[in-house]
Formats: sequence, C-alpha cells, structure tokens
Amino acid sequence: MNQASTLQKMMDHVDNDKRAMRTKAGGTPPRVICVTSGKGGVGKTNIVTNLAYALTKLGKKVLILDADLNLANVDVLLGLTPRFNLHHVLLGEKSLTEILVDGPGGFKLLPASSGIMELASLTESQKLYFMGEMETVGDKIDIMLVDTGAGINDNVIYFNLAAQERIIVLTPEPTSLTDAYALIKVLSGRHDVKRFRILINNADSEKDALTVFRKLSVVADRFLDSISLDLVGYIPFDRHLPKAVRRQKLVSELFPNADSSQKFNSISAQLIAEKPNQHNDGNIKFFWQGLLDLS
Repeated sequence: MNQASTLQKMMDHVDNDKRAMRTKAGGTPPRVICVTSGKGGVGKTNIVTNLAYALTKLGKKVLILDADLNLANVDVLLGLTPRFNLHHVLLGEKSLTEILVDGPGGFKLLPASSGIMELASLTESQKLYFMGEMETVGDKIDIMLVDTGAGINDNVIYFNLAAQERIIVLTPEPTSLTDAYALIKVLSGRHDVKRFRILINNADSEKDALTVFRKLSVVADRFLDSISLDLVGYIPFDRHLPKAVRRQKLVSELFPNADSSQKFNSISAQLIAEKPNQHNDGNIKFFWQGLLDLS
C-alpha cells in the first residue's frame, strides 16, 4: 500500500471514531490548530507563542505542542529549560502532566520533539497508556497549538493531516510565497485537504499583506481544485518584536500596546469567534491517534 493510501485509510478510520465519540460525549471538544509554513524563518514559533498568550488572556486554556523535530525552540524563545519531555513519558518515567511546563500568562508547553519519533516503536499496550495520558490532558484544555517544522517533509505533512485546523504562515518574501503554495499543493493534491487559514507575518502594512494574500489566492485558484484560503490576519513589521526575542520574552507580554501585540489579540479573538467546521471537532485524542496510525 502506498503512502497516500495509508494516509487516507488512517483519516477515514479517525473520522469514524470522531463520529462515535460525538454521539457518546456531546459538547465541544478541544480544538487542535496546526501552525505551519512552507519556508523556515518566517516567525512561526513567535506567532504560536504570542497567540497562546493572547488566547489565554481571553480565557482559553491553551497547550503548545513543540513539534519541530529538527529545530525545537519554543522553550528557547520563552527562556524556559524543561527538565523532562515526551521521551520520559514513553519510558514510563513521568506522567504527561509532570512534563508540562508553565508558559507566560498561564498557557502550557508540551516539550515533545525528542519523543515524537519514538511513537513508531510503541507496543499496543504502550499506545493505550499514552492515549490515556493524552485524553486526560485533553479534558483540561480548550485549544492545542501545534508548532510544526517548515517544508513538505513527512513529519510536517503528518502533523497537518492529524490536526483539524491549519494556519499557514508566510511573509512578503517571494520564496516564502512559493514555498507556502508548494505546501498547500501537496496537502490539497495528495491528501485532499481543502481549507487553509493564511497568516501574513512581517508585513509593512495591511495593503502589503492583502497583496501577498491575493498573489497566493490567484495561483491557488488557477492550479488547485476546490480549495478555500481564508486570511486570518497579518502581523506588521514591529521593532518591538526583535527586542522581545532578545530578552526571551513575548512581545505581547513585554509590550502589550505594540502594534504586533494588538494584532495577536485581534487574531486570537477572531479564532475564538469562528466556529470550526462541523467535521473538525479537533479532539486531542484523535490527533494523537492519527499520529500513531501514521507511525
């Protein structure tokens, strides 16, 4: 069976499980939002952490999954030094709640990069234990933000398929636009993902951001079938951002009145106001089940 067929089989299996869970449990499960990019260096991790901070300030319980397997740096950006990570949970040395790290404002960080690759080698009993741990955490949060790597490698694709919502980050640079298009093309053409949110970072103005979005939309409409691109917003070029990074602080925390901080607030409010697609219940259990099946 080729990779595409395996991925589709996994997604069908997960969709069936989701329908069963909705019937049994009802209510609103936590959302899983994957924040990704076609090109590295677009400020994706900065966006994830500031969105987590802003969403928490709006009353949401937020968990960040640092899923960049090659360059996990959420902890570095926040000036944190986690003692444990997902690897220790898989070994049975720690529970999931014991490895979670408190971020600024009250959101949680799950340091996971060194443990993700080990999912492929878990026994069935280990998978059941792991899923039980994840379900316990999922009951305590509203939103999980997944900070992926960049590009179109298998790991990035897997996280995007397992999540129910996706935000693709790009900048006005031409290479960022072309790489974002390449990621959308792979996810839509090979894996039938049809809806994408777009966030433009480091834009000179709203006009600049809209120009970038229109360029991406024109190419996507011309060459890709039946996809939906929604501009969730933009983050302006802001001298406060590099200042905050150098101090290992969030701009939203250090400079709450800065232009970029205000944009993070408005984008977070918009995400909360929007109702996820009825098929996108985003339950964390199904996100991790999807990754286990892919592994």
